[in-house]
Amino acid sequence: MKKIVDKIARYVFTVSGFTTSVVILLIIGFLFSEAVGLFKNSIVEDGYVLALNKENPVEKLSAQQIKELFDEEITNWKEINGRDIPVETFRLEDLTKYYSEEELGAEYEHAGDKLGDIIRRTPGIVAFVPTMLIEGQKDIYLVPDHTIPVGDVLGGTEWFPTATPSPIFGILPLVSGTLWVSFFAILIALPFGLAISIYMSEIAHPKVHKVLKPIIELLNGIPSVVYGFFGLAVIVPLLQQTFNLPVGESGLAGSIVLAIMALPTIITVAEDAMRSCPQTMREASLALGASQWQTIYKVVVPFSISGITSGVVLGIGRAVGETMAVLMVTGNAAVIPSSILEPLRTIPATIAAELGEAPAGGAHYQSLFLLGVILFFITLFINMCVEVVSSRNKFQK
Repeated sequence: MKKIVDKIARYVFTVSGFTTSVVILLIIGFLFSEAVGLFKNSIVEDGYVLALNKENPVEKLSAQQIKELFDEEITNWKEINGRDIPVETFRLEDLTKYYSEEELGAEYEHAGDKLGDIIRRTPGIVAFVPTMLIEGQKDIYLVPDHTIPVGDVLGGTEWFPTATPSPIFGILPLVSGTLWVSFFAILIALPFGLAISIYMSEIAHPKVHKVLKPIIELLNGIPSVVYGFFGLAVIVPLLQQTFNLPVGESGLAGSIVLAIMALPTIITVAEDAMRSCPQTMREASLALGASQWQTIYKVVVPFSISGITSGVVLGIGRAVGETMAVLMVTGNAAVIPSSILEPLRTIPATIAAELGEAPAGGAHYQSLFLLGVILFFITLFINMCVEVVSSRNKFQK
């Protein structure tokens, strides 16, 4: 009977492990397949074209140039290697400025012909119009369309996925915001976490330790949205008053909230690592005349450095992947920050804020999956660091 139970248990564990591995691989495969689909999309919205006068042929326009044209930041075609002609932007809704509803027809059946006439008599025009209205028109130049370049996405400095006629998916502001907030969060959490772990491991009375230990572990169970509310109600107004900021939502507010959230992980792992230091090493240090503080920073901390590093890396992982708390206190400005006191946006916050509004299967939707892939690689790197540090710790022991 015992052998049968052992075989059943072995079979259950094998199947559950295999199933879990397959599910994880399928999730990763789906994530990558959706992300790669972004680079198969055209830079101009599906079903639309950019039409020019035949006297002003432009070989290629990037998404950034298209945005600057329609934002009137580029006012002459010579700025982008075209002719010396003033730029005149045109959208379909501008058609009523040139023709009345009677001229366009009750069902806009004459809209295509009228649109063609406008383009043919306006040398500097760039018209963002539906493809079906311009098909078959003569003496009209259509800007050659191309797919979204990888370099524009990975090296882009502007995130504007809802821009028309050409969305922009530069991810550098989001990556820099994520790393910026995480770096300062660990910079704040590390000294406090290390100090508390040393106190609990080496100094605190056993009764005090029994009280503090469950309280600190309980902090891990508090929902992140509660930390976000705390940051929004306490930290944001405090920073606004202290630094005389126009708004308190900033990278520093996000870093402080994340530091508070990372503290339990750092404290717990670091304290366990310090408690693993043999008591004989402490006694030998004290017997040689070292003080308690000398024993801590010359014996206990060096012995536990691998465990402490693991706690720090795990804390970084908590900070990098946090969503709701950061979404509530950082200001959500998709710009590359030059100061920690400026609003910024992180990758998890962007995914949480925009996924519900992105049409399934569209370029915006796929760009969010690409952000998920980047976040996956960041967390994978962090987990690999934990494994390296842990294996080194085992080797030393």
